[in-house]
Amino acid sequence: MAYQSALAALADPTRRRVFERLRSGPLAVGDIARRMPVSRPAVSQHLKVLKEAGLVADRPEGARRVYYIDPKGAARDPGIADGKPGPPERSIAPARAAPRALLDDGIGAGDYEHFRFLIS
Repeated sequence: MAYQSALAALADPTRRRVFERLRSGPLAVGDIARRMPVSRPAVSQHLKVLKEAGLVADRPEGARRVYYIDPKGAARDPGIADGKPGPPERSIAPARAAPRALLDDGIGAGDYEHFRFLIS
């Protein structure tokens, strides 16, 4: 569920840009809003959504709050942290080994040709 919330939060281009700004390190709202086409209050609202999705966290520094990518939250997923959300790649080696195991268990040599595309 957290993964889906994170992806939903990052679906908005402005929120994704806010998140990208934090990849370089912790920033205050004003620093994030600088050079963005939205107001400071709008950035605060985007940060609230990112925080609720478990992507960012904040801490007080004097009279302001500093936001950073939450290493304990949904952003700990390497795909999200590196800007390429998605499930991690899995090896297809076990799937390729299954037909060969069937062949080794007595399927005729002629049948090998039908499965060859799976293991080559």
